[in-house]
Amino acid sequence: MSTLLLGRWDHGGNLVITSSHQIEDGDQAAIDALVRAQDARTAWACEFDVDHHGDAVQRAYEEYVRDDDDADLIDEVQGFEPTTD
Repeated sequence: MSTLLLGRWDHGGNLVITSSHQIEDGDQAAIDALVRAQDARTAWACEFDVDHHGDAVQRAYEEYVRDDDDADLIDEVQGFEPTTD
């Protein structure tokens, strides 16, 4: 299983996670259908090869947010706060 996170970049440069989906590894049809439903110009999506939402959020933070001192990751799905050390 993989976790597909969907979200958006807000006006402050923060990554906001708005939904999380468990999908079969590499199920491109499922990914395409979920991503296609996003309509925001600032939409973001990424599949992570992890089984748990919190692990995916942590990876999203490390790969997309950590190096930007002005950005934060906001998890609106489960309120998970990534480790920032």
